[in-house]
Amino acid sequence: MSTEGLSSRRGDLLVGMAASIAVCMIGAGWQIANRYAVSTTLTPIDLALFRYAIPGLVLAPIWLRHGLLPQGVSPLLAALMVLGAGLPFGLLVMTASHFAPTSHAAVFLPGAIPLFVAATAMVVLGERFTFARVFGLMLIAVGVVLLGSIGLFGAESGVWRGDALFLFAAFLWGLYTVAFKLSGVSPWRATAMISGWSMLIVIPVWLFSNDGALLEASVFDLALQSVWQGIFAGVIGIWLFGLTVRKLGATTAAAIAASIPAMTALGGWLILMEPLGPISMAGVAIVTLGVLFSTGAVSFTLMTSSRQS
Repeated sequence: MSTEGLSSRRGDLLVGMAASIAVCMIGAGWQIANRYAVSTTLTPIDLALFRYAIPGLVLAPIWLRHGLLPQGVSPLLAALMVLGAGLPFGLLVMTASHFAPTSHAAVFLPGAIPLFVAATAMVVLGERFTFARVFGLMLIAVGVVLLGSIGLFGAESGVWRGDALFLFAAFLWGLYTVAFKLSGVSPWRATAMISGWSMLIVIPVWLFSNDGALLEASVFDLALQSVWQGIFAGVIGIWLFGLTVRKLGATTAAAIAASIPAMTALGGWLILMEPLGPISMAGVAIVTLGVLFSTGAVSFTLMTSSRQS
């Protein structure tokens, strides 16, 4: 590879890593904001209105100019992108947050996404993985199953419902990740398309199901959800994730996002005062370790070299 090629590749890695770190921070904040909403009068459909109507309006100049189906993007890929990162995904996560604590969202969402993306990438994109990456994905699966055991066999009623919804949402995001990679559309156009379609769907759904809870919410709650749902998660987060996929690839982008568990669980403990039991902490730790292997940050070769030195 030429010097220019190496320099360009290094630049892509730096941009991709910076974007991925920002995505993790936004993802953790979004999950904490969803869980916090349980203590307010806001319902999942209210949160969905913030999450998609605000970005739809902010990005209207883009989707009005390029259309809700960007040129060259097949209707199937567009539908999978809207399904996986738009209103269906958001409603699943917001509803799940009413049943399961933040620590479960921290593992089930970003923890399961790499598993679904890896499986889809192997079948659709023909990707092949090193032993270290497979080992990392296996650790992530163990952490997800470990935490899931709390919902199935624990004393907390209804937690398993939230866990199941988180898993289904992770599956949808996995479809979005691979569909976005195949579409070739830019991150901004993809974000605008997803927001535009979701806005057109969520507004009539909200009007039909509105129970007045939004009008009873405090100014602080409205402002908080407007910023986190509409701006950070709805616009900046999706665009940054698309940029990460462009620079680092679908599988690596999804695996890096699995570093969110520690951030989210810690935030839920510090901000929402949610207890972290030993099983929850073990699940978060195992998933985080799996991320290090699956992204290549830690490898068996590196560990062997360190011991020899």
